[in-house]
Amino acid sequence: MEPERERTGKHFKKGRKRRRAPNTLVGAAEAMRARWELGERQPEAKKARLSAILFAENCEVTHDQLCELLKYAVLGKSSVPKPSWCQLFHQNHLNNVVVFVLQGMSQLHFYRFYLEFGFLRKAFRHKFRLPPPSSNFLADIIGLKKKQATRDQSKMGEGSLPSTSSKVRVNLQNDPIIQKYGSKKVCLTRCLLTKEEMKTFHFPLQGCPDCANFVPTKCNGSITDNSPLFGLDCEMCVTSKGRELTRISLVAEGGSCVMDELVKPDNKILDYLTSFSGITKKILNPVTTRLKDVQRQLKSLLPPDAVLVGHSLDLDLRALKMIHPYVIDTSLLYVREQGRRFKLKFLAKAILGKDIQCPNRLGHDATEDARTTLELARYFLKYGPRKIAELNLEALASHQELLATGQELRNTAEVVQQPNTSVLECLDLMGQKLLFLTREPETSELSSARNCETVKCLSNKEVLEQARVEIPLFPFSIVQFSFEPFSPSLTEEMNKRMRIKWTEMSTVYAGPFSKNCNLRALKRLFKSFGPIRSMTLVLETHQPHLCIQYEVLEAAQLAIESLDGVLVEGACIKVQRPVTELTLDCNTLVNELEQDSENRGTIYLSGVSETFKEHLLQQSNLFLGLEAVILPKDLKSGKQKRYCFLKFKNFGSAQRALDILKGKDWKLKGRHALTPRHLHAWLRGLPPESRRPPGIRVIPPPSEQQALQHSWIILWPRTDGNKRRRGKQHPKHVFVSLPIIFHVPFLIPCGQWQRMWSG
Repeated sequence: MEPERERTGKHFKKGRKRRRAPNTLVGAAEAMRARWELGERQPEAKKARLSAILFAENCEVTHDQLCELLKYAVLGKSSVPKPSWCQLFHQNHLNNVVVFVLQGMSQLHFYRFYLEFGFLRKAFRHKFRLPPPSSNFLADIIGLKKKQATRDQSKMGEGSLPSTSSKVRVNLQNDPIIQKYGSKKVCLTRCLLTKEEMKTFHFPLQGCPDCANFVPTKCNGSITDNSPLFGLDCEMCVTSKGRELTRISLVAEGGSCVMDELVKPDNKILDYLTSFSGITKKILNPVTTRLKDVQRQLKSLLPPDAVLVGHSLDLDLRALKMIHPYVIDTSLLYVREQGRRFKLKFLAKAILGKDIQCPNRLGHDATEDARTTLELARYFLKYGPRKIAELNLEALASHQELLATGQELRNTAEVVQQPNTSVLECLDLMGQKLLFLTREPETSELSSARNCETVKCLSNKEVLEQARVEIPLFPFSIVQFSFEPFSPSLTEEMNKRMRIKWTEMSTVYAGPFSKNCNLRALKRLFKSFGPIRSMTLVLETHQPHLCIQYEVLEAAQLAIESLDGVLVEGACIKVQRPVTELTLDCNTLVNELEQDSENRGTIYLSGVSETFKEHLLQQSNLFLGLEAVILPKDLKSGKQKRYCFLKFKNFGSAQRALDILKGKDWKLKGRHALTPRHLHAWLRGLPPESRRPPGIRVIPPPSEQQALQHSWIILWPRTDGNKRRRGKQHPKHVFVSLPIIFHVPFLIPCGQWQRMWSG
């Protein structure tokens, strides 16, 4: 059922023509489109910028990855390698790099006071999440702790590995293996990862949103210390949908290989990763085995109490798209300091005395790696944690790293290029200093560094004033603002109110309807705008109304824009959000969300079919500037939902695509997006709370609903970026007054160790 076109509720008489108003809107649209096309044809001035598509599915990057970016931004490609996780274009056009830290603020604050952060939202286009901060977050992001550990180990000198006597002199009680397992021998069940650990380290688990299509191994027997161990290793390639399996090796106890299969991916291969896997196009061409064949074979081979052993086994299981409850991960079994992990090649040499992954061999031998992990697990069970701790693996690893990188470096360039060299030391070798601006009570390892210019201020206002003066004088600056954290009870209350507010913003009331209205047709109508969480018939009014709660904000907004004031079922209905103290500023908030820099090039579409992606690709010439298609999936069935998001490189391309897709050839409903990906990732941890009125439930809500799980299926490299808009000169707009500077602000929560957000 489609709504009638008249928005006043009045019908025009037949045969009577309406006088047309001047077509000024059409002319304005054509002029705007011409300006877009002209702007896209003009060459852009070179300006340093980050790539548009650069983050992982959960919009999170690690401290080490952030350190890579900062180091490259400060020193450039002539001194250090490019960051592995993103692209920084035209780095040589940067004059300065500035890190702003908002100590005591979190992602919750950003969304709760979204309208107050207007300048922050406009100035910083990319926003991403970071893991929980350590006790010295600033030292982590510039690599200071990592370098300090390396410097301590360098005192051991060159030559062979440290002697046994030096190993036993270390305090074993401080060894992370002793702290986790104790000094006595442990049994097999003690080495298994707990369910909580598997969740922490991203192992595929039953019920996880991103594991809906994964196949369980059906190994649900009781585990004992005599349960059989199987070493597992997989090789992958890069396809149009990410990493996919190309080889699997399974080794039983005793070292016999019970499974070694090449696998042909279902999607087009973009990179065979031959240097790691040893697999080439020629090797894989005649292969007919598919992932489902391997899954079936593996299920038949494993007994009910099988324990899988591997190194970073979560990656192997995800490549297999399988779920197994009993695992030993040797990268986590041999615990390392600060959450880092030893490489399999290092453990094989240090523990077993064997060389694997030799440089003169093309790629890794999956069977050899699987057998090695099995031997490492058996060694741990046989000799116990104390024997491992006495080997002092941390010292061995640091010593080998020094030998591999060349301990006697001949010039500054060689020192700078070392991965463990901190940004602070790089600046020191280049004869430059780092600026650290903070408030008086704050302390940090940076303050004691010899080439760090520390300026302590009495207030945040003074920090801001000093920043405007000092930042242009330094190549790299860290500016830290400190705020009093909210109490835990207030934080919990804010979380609760945010859950309610988001639910109410995604809810609409529609009516009045006649008492004999067709509920089936109404359900179909409102469902055409997007996924419905629940629909309730409200009977507290003279005439029936409907309360529709949508899963996504865009669907609710589209329903309001499309149906408010329209004739439906013979009645002119009003469609509006509930009016509460939490939704009074809803219209302003929706408008600001739409204007957010992250949403300007993204559109929302409803009514897409399973073949939508194929049709879109077939007519890709109509959708210039398309960077990604985001297709959410149903958490239970794994099927594609009937809505999606399309991301374009600029607003003009997005608007043109929206006009086409809403036209007669595609007949889709859509609008510009309102919710960026990091907001979906944050909402995933906030189950909605409903204030649904009493009435008759029209559509029963699902037992569990979570926010979007985006599946990126297309990633075209970004070739240009949006131009920055200059703000007005104002004392508090310190960012604007510093041209050609790379800014990285952080919001760091205090009190509760929750995930933080930065942009």
